[in-house]
Amino acid sequence: MAVLDRGTHVATSVRSVDLGATLSWYRQGRNDPTTWIDRTGSGPQAAGRFVRATWTPDGPATVQLRWSADAALDAETWGPGAAWLLARVPFMVGDLDEGDTDLEIDDHPMVAATAKANRFVRFGASGTLYHELLPMILQQRITAIEAKHQWTVLCHELSDPAPGPFTGLLAPPAPDVLRHQPSWWFHPLGIERKRAHPMIEVARHSSKFWAWAELEPSETARLLQLIPGIGVWTTGCVTGPAMGDVDAVPVGDYHVKNIIGWNLAGEARATDDRMLELLAPYAGRRGRVVRAITAHGRGAPKFGPKQRILPMSRW
Repeated sequence: MAVLDRGTHVATSVRSVDLGATLSWYRQGRNDPTTWIDRTGSGPQAAGRFVRATWTPDGPATVQLRWSADAALDAETWGPGAAWLLARVPFMVGDLDEGDTDLEIDDHPMVAATAKANRFVRFGASGTLYHELLPMILQQRITAIEAKHQWTVLCHELSDPAPGPFTGLLAPPAPDVLRHQPSWWFHPLGIERKRAHPMIEVARHSSKFWAWAELEPSETARLLQLIPGIGVWTTGCVTGPAMGDVDAVPVGDYHVKNIIGWNLAGEARATDDRMLELLAPYAGRRGRVVRAITAHGRGAPKFGPKQRILPMSRW
């Protein structure tokens, strides 16, 4: 997909892409103050708009993407990092990912069906490890709903307005601001020390991430896991959207192992080892299989009463 600067409409090349679904994994809930998505309809013929503020090697920047039903795409950027972010647009929209049509004829009927349903979704690569890491750290140990709320609150407390003409859009907290917050500052936001400390450490090491994002995903994951509080689950969730890693698997996730076990083996509950065993035939593209199944497969059976969520600030 060719992309030019503001005001230039460029038709997509040979293949079609569902840009709304492809870009959706950059947004942390409907109230994410750093990332907005508006779209009419679904699929590659849908029109829409994507706005995101983030940090670049040159400072904060905002990108706005607009696409129409005739497959034309506009990109516009603002801020000190505008040039860097504009150059990332083809990567973000999955232009380097050709998809995997072989999965659509896989011997396993659930893999084939979900891959076909997900055929227009691509693995983009934002290149912004810092931005992707922060909300994932918040999702450690608590529900995604509560973590996304905490992400919104954290940004409103620490972030500056994003570059560009977007009222209410915020960049993620600046690394220099975040790393100087004491861990006790986060507790009234519902963020205990075991999650606050890794965010502070990520902010301290953020200048290294631009080089790390250019490495092989497995090496990037190894380096990230040297940071206290960053483990295999966090890197399994981050190397996909940040680096386009089609093999990334969130080992240690509360739900994903059961979803994979149920869809691939009819087992209502599975361990991480069992999930990896079932995904072994898809080595090198396990993340693509997981993304398709979690989007279009069957939810694992639920047992017992729904657990009450107690905000961390009340612990």
